[in-house]
This record gives sequence, C-alpha cells and structure tokens, in this order.
Amino acid sequence: MTQSLTLRRPDDWHLHLRDGDMLRAVLPHTANHFARAIIMPNLVPPVVTGADAAAYRERIMAALPEGSDFEPLMTLYLTEDTDPEDLAAAHASGLVKAVKLYPAGATTNSASGVSDFSKVAKVFEKMAEIGLPLCTHGEVTDSDVDIFDREAVFIDRVLDPIRKDHPALRVIMEHITTKDAADYVRSADQNLAATITTHHLVINRNHILAGGIKPHYYCLPVAKRETHRLALRAAATSGDSRFFLGTDSAPHTDANKLLPCGCAGCFTAPNTMSILAEVFEQEGKLDQLEAFASLNGPAYYGLPANEDQITLIRETPSFPAQIDTPDGPVTVFDPDMPLHWRVA
Repeated sequence: MTQSLTLRRPDDWHLHLRDGDMLRAVLPHTANHFARAIIMPNLVPPVVTGADAAAYRERIMAALPEGSDFEPLMTLYLTEDTDPEDLAAAHASGLVKAVKLYPAGATTNSASGVSDFSKVAKVFEKMAEIGLPLCTHGEVTDSDVDIFDREAVFIDRVLDPIRKDHPALRVIMEHITTKDAADYVRSADQNLAATITTHHLVINRNHILAGGIKPHYYCLPVAKRETHRLALRAAATSGDSRFFLGTDSAPHTDANKLLPCGCAGCFTAPNTMSILAEVFEQEGKLDQLEAFASLNGPAYYGLPANEDQITLIRETPSFPAQIDTPDGPVTVFDPDMPLHWRVA
C-alpha cells in the first residue's frame, strides 16, 4: 500500500477569494498548497477592466502571508459593455489570463453578466485572435428550465453556438456537474476543456436534500444525480488532459449560508488535496492525481508546470470545522467520509 505520494505543486484553476477581511482570512488556505490560481472576478462591483484587475491583484498580493510565492492569475468579468481593446491590452501585459462569462443571474454576484450574447460577439472575436481563453459558468437562467437541467441546456443553446461561430476561441467549461458536459468536452477535437471541483466528486443531490436541507452542501451549479457524480469521477481520474482541477472554493459566512435564501458555495481550500487523494485512491487512480491537479491545467493555459513539489503522506488529516474571519465563521466543506491523506 502506497504510504506517500509526491507530485508537482498543484494549481487551482477556479478560485473565489472575495475581498477585504474575507480575502485576508481565506487566502492563506489556498497559498499553503497551491502555487497559482485563476481568480474569479465576481466582486461587487465586478472586475471588468484591466485597471480593476491590476488593483485587485495588488490587494491579493498585500494579503499573502510573508514569504509566500503564491501567484494570482487574474480574470476579467465579461459584460455587454466590455471593451475588446482594454481586454487585449490587459492580456498583452501578462496581467489577465482569462475572461469569465456569467449568464446574468446565474450565481453569486452575477447580475452584471451577459443576457444578449450577440452584444459580446466582437469580444469573442478579439479573444480568439489573441488566444485569450473564455471561462464559462455553464447554466442558463430561464425560469422555465429546471435547475437540474440548466447545464445541459446551456451547452445546446449557448455554448455550442458560440463555439461554432468562433471555432478558434479557447473555452474552459468551469465546474462541470453532468455526464452531458463531460461527454461534450470529449466530443470536441480542439479548444475545449473543463474544470471539475473537489466537492462535485464527493456529493450528489442527496447530500443537500435527503434527511433535511443541508445548506453547506448547496452550491451552483447544484450537485446532480449519482450517475453524474460517477461520470465526473471517471473524467477526473481518466488522465484525459482536457479535465483539470478548479476547486470553485467559495467562502461565505455561516450567517449568509443559513439565511432563508442562503448563498451558494462550498469552501474547500483547506482540505482539497486530502479529499482528492482519497477520491483518486478509491478509484484506483492515485497515479493520475498529478495530471489532474498539477499538469493538465497549465498545459491548456499555455503555462509551465510548477517545478516545486508537495508530498502527501498516509496519515489522518485534521481540519477545523470552521475558520474564523472578521465577518463571521466560514464552515469548511465536510466530505462526509474518512480521509487518510494529508499534505506533509
């Protein structure tokens, strides 16, 4: 039985850090294990220009623990007023690594997102021209579409037409939750990849709803049936370079999670690597963990893999149930299973 596992230091290709006191409280938990992370731009107000991204990056760097070499990879929030030239300049400077598409109203702080996709066609053209990837929150927001079907409908109604109109556009389907999405990624011959979260490899919709509502398992896109969870596990552990880790770690205070209309998100930054090692071992695929967590993402983004390493050892890890922040406690995701690996 394997007792230790050494792999290149991982990256997180989808991360929420928030801002202010919350940023300062949660950032060290990512910087402890991850070398880089794609930073989500859905602040209030959102990060929509190169100047916004530069200012946000400065706040992140100021919040890092002393001696940390963590690198935030900045993104811009796509709106119907996004300036293609500002976007191109931010990319050319090396500051911005991707643009994030939120359909208006799809998730936390997405009210400024896109409703009319014809209004961003010129932006997509510029992004395809300069090789700037598009990260998508893949759900439609139509009230007549069931919440469990919104990812599959997004692929048919929104994403596939965008990709046919802009075949050179590099796209990352973020936090996929369905077999439909995994199969769609596999069907593409180029310019399409997907991130998979830690929690969607662990929970299905029963965790949220069976035996009482459990708000700390509520996320968007919402967890689906067990068949979809198993399809995600198969994709993540397959070694297919089109699938890689994006935790979508999303801190909310308990007060905001436990409201009558509570916030969506799971805070997985502290225990992601322990959970992933458990999942990959359960699937008999520990040898594929490095590809998923450390190699596939950099390759798709055109960046080098990290040279430094981390080691996981077979030992029961210990994590706090909550972390304290000046805004209130944030509950750490509970994988609802024993863990047997910790980062050394």
